[in-house]
Parts: sequence; C-alpha cells; structure tokens
Amino acid sequence: MSVAVRFDDIRKDFGPVRVLHGVSFELAPGRIYGLLGENGAGKSTLMKILAGYETASAGTLLIDGEPQRFDGSRAAEAAGIVLIHQEFNLAEHLTIAQNIYLGHEKRRGWLLDDTTMRAQAAQYLAQVGLAKHPDTKVRELIVAEKQMVEIAKALSRRARLLVMDEPTATLTPAETERLFALMAKLKADGVTIVYISHKLDEVQRITDEVIVMRDGRFVARGETAGLARQQMANLMVGRDVSDMFPAKPALPKDAPVALRVDGLSVPGWVENLSFEVRAGEVLGFAGLVGAGRTEAFEALIGLRRRSAGRVEIEGRTVDLKSPRDAMRHGLTYLSEDRKGKGLHVNLNLQDNLTLMTLERYAHPLLDLKAARAALDDAVATYGIRTGDTNSRARMLSGGNQQKLALAKFLQPDPRVIVLDEPTRGVDVGAKRDIYFLIHRLAAEGRAVIVISSELIELIGLCHRVAVMRAGTLQATLGLDHLTEEELIAHATGTH
Repeated sequence: MSVAVRFDDIRKDFGPVRVLHGVSFELAPGRIYGLLGENGAGKSTLMKILAGYETASAGTLLIDGEPQRFDGSRAAEAAGIVLIHQEFNLAEHLTIAQNIYLGHEKRRGWLLDDTTMRAQAAQYLAQVGLAKHPDTKVRELIVAEKQMVEIAKALSRRARLLVMDEPTATLTPAETERLFALMAKLKADGVTIVYISHKLDEVQRITDEVIVMRDGRFVARGETAGLARQQMANLMVGRDVSDMFPAKPALPKDAPVALRVDGLSVPGWVENLSFEVRAGEVLGFAGLVGAGRTEAFEALIGLRRRSAGRVEIEGRTVDLKSPRDAMRHGLTYLSEDRKGKGLHVNLNLQDNLTLMTLERYAHPLLDLKAARAALDDAVATYGIRTGDTNSRARMLSGGNQQKLALAKFLQPDPRVIVLDEPTRGVDVGAKRDIYFLIHRLAAEGRAVIVISSELIELIGLCHRVAVMRAGTLQATLGLDHLTEEELIAHATGTH
C-alpha cells in the first residue's frame, strides 16, 4: 500500500525562466509532510511533476527506488499518486458521482454502471463526512462541499500518496476536524500525505515532518515537533517575520461615517443586517462558512438581489445596481474568488490593472504609455514580483495575483474598500505585505472592510469585528473583546 518517493536534482524551466533549481529530498511511506514555502517557492510545480501534470527539465524522480517519468496525471494515478488541486478540478454541470468517476467510469458491458458508481460514491462521501446525495449537481454545492468532493474523488483512486494543496482554505472548523481525522486514518493505512498549507497552526498540529522550499530550492527539513511556528515562518521567507501586523492607528472619535447600511436583507441568506464603518477604520466580518458575509456584500454592490436595505456612502443615500454603480460612488469589492471574479488570468498584467478604469487611458485611443506607467507604479507600490511584466496574470504566484487584484480594485481610488478573504492561499510574506497595505489605506482616511475566516487575522488587523451567524449579525466587538474565544462563541451561537 505504501510508496517511497525521492526527488534527485529536479530542475524545471519554463522557457528561459528556471523555477526549480536542483531540488533533492525524499518522502518516506506512511508519514504526513508539511511542504512549506512562499508563493513562487516551487512547491506546486514540484508536486505537479510528482503527479504527472508537468515533466522535469532535468533530474530524476524515483518511486519505490525505480526512476519514473509520468506522461500524464492518469499514469501517476495508476501508480497511486493523486494531487488535489487548490483550484477545483470539477465539472460543474455533472453530478457528484459523475465527477468522482470522470475518466474512470465503471461499465457493465457496453453501458455505464451508474448503480455501482452511485453506491460507491455514497461510501466515499460518507468517509469525508459530506451528507449529499451522489446525484446532486456540483454547481449546487458551496465551495467547502466542492472541496470534500475533490477529496472523495482522490479516495476513489486508491491513493498511496496524496498531495493536498491548501485543503482547508474553504472549510469550517468542524469540516477541518473531519478532514484531519480522515488524514490520520489514511496515514494509519500506510498512505503518504504531502500537506501544502500557509496555516502554520494546522501544519504544526497534523504533520510529522516539515520540508521548506524557497525560491525554487530545498532549504530545510525537520521534525514538526521540534519547530515553532515562528521558526517555520522565518525559514519560508529567509528573514524574521515576527512583526506580522502593523500597529493599529488610533481612530479619531470624530471620524465621519464612510458607509452605513440599514436593514439589508438577501433572500435565503441575510436578514436585516445593519452596520457602519468610519473613515480610517478597519472593520472585520467574522463567521462560519454559510453565515452570509459574502452574500451580504455581493447584494450590497448589485451582484445579488436584495429585498430590503438602505445604503449611505459618505452621508448620501445611494442605490447600487451594479459593481460599476458602486465604483462610481467610491465603493469597491474584491471577491474571495480572485481567479474567477477578481482577475482575467489569461490577460496580461497591464490589461488586468487598467480594466476598471479604461476611460482614464482612452482619449479615445488607448494611451499605452500611461497604462504602462500605471503598471510600473503598481508593481513598485504593491510589491508585485514578476519576472516579466508582459506575462499573463495566470503566470503569477497566488500572492502576486492577489497583489495585482488589489492594485486593480484600488485604481478607481475608492473611499470604501471591501476585501473578501484577502489572504486566502497567500504565503506568510505576502500576507504581511497585504496587512501593511490595509493599514496604509486606513491611514489615508479610507474605510476598509475585511471579511476573513482567519480569526488571528481579524484580531491583528481590525478596530472592530462584526460577527455573523446564519444570516444575522450576532455582535460587533470592539478592541477590548477581540479574542478568538469571543469570536468563536458568537459565530457558533454558544456565547
């Protein structure tokens, strides 16, 4: 059942750019490894080589002591190696059962054996704790449920080595606990697990050993029990990052209200939500998955239908029917789905940056020089690391994609900024950059709203945190009450 892996001097080039520089280390069977590194460190590229999605430019991959060169993911899966991508690889219009067996369908003669696939899919769903019928269409699932389908699909492949890339990014604490229990069972069965995550508390809790990469190179490994989280973070970035959060600027008592929302209701999601945020304030929104936070702000800017609600921006009542309406009134919203709703990943960096403010650069012809100057300024201001500013957005690491998305949504010079999960899937170095940017925006007199599932992030960043549960506002906590215990108690209804 178990599998041993060795990377021997693995190198990978994308054109003239080398992203892996002679990486060598091994994975022993039946252990859980935390693979750490900043975005762009080469973790995902190395795992894609292991799982057959990429081929190494040089070096040798050994499986159970034998050199292997997989010609695709199906060949790797046949060897028991399965990668669960951070970005879901699901067909939205198909059922859960059809997704689990897509490309691996069971047949009875010439016909598909739907009965067997449905029954076995139900067993895998039970293993991961997802209470959904196998005939449910994937498009009807929330993000956290899609994650569990991905894991169920991996189980169906009889994995001997399982790579999980940010698996808990969209899971509730209860779902995360179920995942950890499942990982422990798989480990007991001899499965090797590579766990890629920027949540160092989870890495510390669930893994046996930590392997650290930086700038396409292997830099360190060690038993998890002997490493503090701070040591892990420092190894990842190559410097001390103990000052993750900037000091919170004092909020003037006479700071004007930048955004006031009264009685916002979104059918099926939110009931009678009222709050306000002041200029220079960072206001957090906490809550479990499904609490209605994202849906409330999508309705606020016209992406969803709202049945009630009054909105004021800087003292003026506004009727926002679309994101462009909101932008014209000084409000922008950066979605948690940066690849689906934040960026056009197949466009280049310049086109992405200027898309919301094209009229600024068209007179009527596009002023390419001005647009280029805007990109150069954004790269410098937001610390976007890119080897080629003419490349497509999809070539950037996750952290740099998020910085580009932030730069894009700040192009209209908004007075109120809503950031939904601004550091999801972002490494510790990029997180720190984004935290300091948020406080810089607040110091400029803008109002910033941060929706986050990371309680430490909300506590470190915000002046106040509003907690939602089941579509209603439970409490708004000031600085004196910002503790994990209080936030969890309100979010779960146990306060």
